[in-house]
Amino acid sequence: MKLANKKMEWDEFLQIRRQVLETWSTGQQVDLEEGVQYQQQIPHNRRFAELMKTAEAEGQTLAQPRAGVALVQEHIELLQYLEKEGEADCLPTTIDSYTRQNRYNEAQAGIDESRIQGRSMLNGFPAVNHGVAQCRRVVESLKVPVQVRHGTPDARLLAEITLAGGFTSFEGGGISYNIPYAKDVTLERSITHWQYVDRLIGYYQEQGVTINREPFGPLTGTLVPPSISHSIGIIEALLAAEQGVKSITLGYGQCGNLVQDVAAISTLKELAQEYLEKFGYHDVHISTVFHQWMGGFPQDESSAFGVIGWGAATAALAKATKVIVKTPHEAMGVPTKEANAAGIKATKQILNMLRDQSLPQCEELKAEKDIIVKEVRCIMDKVIEFGEDDVALGAVRCFQAGILDVPFAPSRQNLGRLLPARDSNGAVRLLDFGNLPFTREIADFHRQKIEERGRIEGRQPSFQMVIDDIYAIGKGMLVGKPK
Repeated sequence: MKLANKKMEWDEFLQIRRQVLETWSTGQQVDLEEGVQYQQQIPHNRRFAELMKTAEAEGQTLAQPRAGVALVQEHIELLQYLEKEGEADCLPTTIDSYTRQNRYNEAQAGIDESRIQGRSMLNGFPAVNHGVAQCRRVVESLKVPVQVRHGTPDARLLAEITLAGGFTSFEGGGISYNIPYAKDVTLERSITHWQYVDRLIGYYQEQGVTINREPFGPLTGTLVPPSISHSIGIIEALLAAEQGVKSITLGYGQCGNLVQDVAAISTLKELAQEYLEKFGYHDVHISTVFHQWMGGFPQDESSAFGVIGWGAATAALAKATKVIVKTPHEAMGVPTKEANAAGIKATKQILNMLRDQSLPQCEELKAEKDIIVKEVRCIMDKVIEFGEDDVALGAVRCFQAGILDVPFAPSRQNLGRLLPARDSNGAVRLLDFGNLPFTREIADFHRQKIEERGRIEGRQPSFQMVIDDIYAIGKGMLVGKPK
C-alpha cells in the first residue's frame, strides 16, 4: 500500500484488523460494537475530551501525572491514591516497556514475576496482557478521565484493547512515537500503523464517542527547538484529522526560558488551527499540554521541587490546557506514590495561585512568537511541497532530506544533524542548522544569539556548550556556563 494521508477505507481497515486482533490472545476479547456501546455509557466526568474542552473554556490548567505498575489491583490503588491524595485532575495509565515494543510474552513474564515478588517488576501497566475486562476495572474505579500513555511505534492492538476497555484518551503518533523511541522502524510503517489507530478512533467518533488524541510533543525531551516539535505535532494532527479524529491535544516540552515557553504554547495552538483550516478540517477541537522539564533532574529532592515549580508556573502563565507533572524522585527512577502525589500537589498550588495572572504581551514575547511562526512555516511549507500537498508523504521525504530533524533521536530515519544550544538567556537556539530550510534572516538570528553567549562566557561556541546545557539543570542552573 502506498503511503498517503488518505482516510483508510473501512473494508481495508477490517481486513487489517483481523490480523491485529490475532497478535495476542486478549485481542479476541475485543468486540468493536460492544466497545462502542460501553464507551457511550461512560459518564461525562470520566470523558477526557469533555474535560479538556471545559478546562480550556474556563481558563483552567489541569494537572496530570505519569503512573503505571504491573498488576491490576496495585495499579488501581496507585491511581486512586493520586486521585485522592494528589488531587490529580486527570490520570494516566503508563504502559510498560515490553508492551511498547509488542513483546507480550516478556510482559506476561513480568506480570508473573510481580506476583511472586510482591512488587511491580515492570515499569508500567501491561494493558494488552490484562485485556478488556481488567482495563474496565481500572477506569471504573476512578472518578476522573484516564489516558493511555506509552511510546509505541505499533499501537494498534493496544488501542483496540484500551479503547474497548474504556480509556477516553490515547497518546502518541506515527512520528513522535517512532523517531525518539525506535531505531529501525521505518516512518512509512509507523505512520501507516498510526493511521489505523486514528481510523479506529474516527470510527468511535462516527458513533458519537469522542476519544481525545495527544501526539507526543517533547520528542527526545532534550533541547528540542519549538519549531521542530510544533511542525511534527501539526503533521500528526493533520494525519489524525484525516482519519476522523475530532479532539486533539498538542504537546510541548518545557525548554526553560519563560518567554520562549509561553510563546511556544501560544503559537502551537494558533499554527495548528491555521494548518487544519488550510487542509479543510474545520471541526477539530485543539487543546494544549505542557510537559514539565523532560531532561536530567537534580538528585536533591528540594532542588527537584524547584524544577517542578518552575514548570508549573510556566504552564500556568502560558495558559496550557494541561500540564504533565514530574516528581521529586525523577533522578532516582520510578517514584513512590507519595512522591508522585507531592509533585502534583506542588504543581496544583502554583497553578491555582497563577490562574488569574498572565505574562504581559511585551516586545520579547512578541519577538519569540514571530520567530517560532516563521520557522514553523518554513518547515511546513517544505513538507507540503515535498509531499505534493500530502503531509504523510511529505513527512517521510523531509526526514530523508533532513528538513525534519529531531535532536539526539536514536532512529535511523532521522538525519541527526541539528545541534541545539541555549543562548545567554536560556532560550534554545541552533548551533548547527543541519538541513533545516530556514531563511537567512532566521539563521542570522540564531547565530547572533549563540555568538552573544560565547562573548559573555569568553569562549567559542562549540559542541561543549551543547553538553554543558544538557546537564545544566541537573546541576542547579539553566544555562551550562563554564566554571
